[in-house]
Amino acid sequence: MNPSDILNGIIVSAAPRHEINQSVQGAQYVFSYHIVIQNNSSVPIQLKRRHWFISDGLFGEREVEGEGVIGQLPIIMPQSKFEYESWCPIASDFGTVKGHFTFEELTDRKEFNVEVPPFVLLPEYVLN
Repeated sequence: MNPSDILNGIIVSAAPRHEINQSVQGAQYVFSYHIVIQNNSSVPIQLKRRHWFISDGLFGEREVEGEGVIGQLPIIMPQSKFEYESWCPIASDFGTVKGHFTFEELTDRKEFNVEVPPFVLLPEYVLN
């Protein structure tokens, strides 16, 4: 896991995993990823949006943007965390994911972005 820069006390980390036994039509490789969002601030926050750039060695970069994550707009209280799993299909054996989350401080309704540390989508066998 590579933690993000601490911005407003929020730390995001991502851990990808190649899902060997999974398949999606049109994609040769499927990856899951585990995201942890730690709220080290003194105020409750709500995750409002995600904005990802997923690059694939064969098809270039695609953009994924929208409300919340996995159908949720979670509220994360001070000194607590929110975790979720999602997945990403790609056509080549190498890809990357980068982007940011948009949060809202629930005390003053200010919105702010936190970068998600870029992570690599790479099957373990490629490393050998």
